[in-house]
Amino acid sequence: MKKDSRRTPDDLRAEYDLAALGPGVRGKYAGRLKGTTLVALQPEIAAAFPTSDAVNEALRAVLRARKVVRRSSLARSRASRGARTRQK
Repeated sequence: MKKDSRRTPDDLRAEYDLAALGPGVRGKYAGRLKGTTLVALQPEIAAAFPTSDAVNEALRAVLRARKVVRRSSLARSRASRGARTRQK
């Protein structure tokens, strides 16, 4: 016996009673995400971190290291500018 090809994939089966399902709630869990930023990590990166707290801790360490590098490069550029002005 052939299947009915006129049926669209959205159609619910006859055994589903829409009245029993009740009304759908839009954005039911959206409140939990207020104040957060979601970022999709590639699988190999996500595997390196057991929790979101571990990811945040690693990113904070990177930001701290970046500040240190910026400060040392600023100090070097200021020192070289001072040396140039003394030579003139």
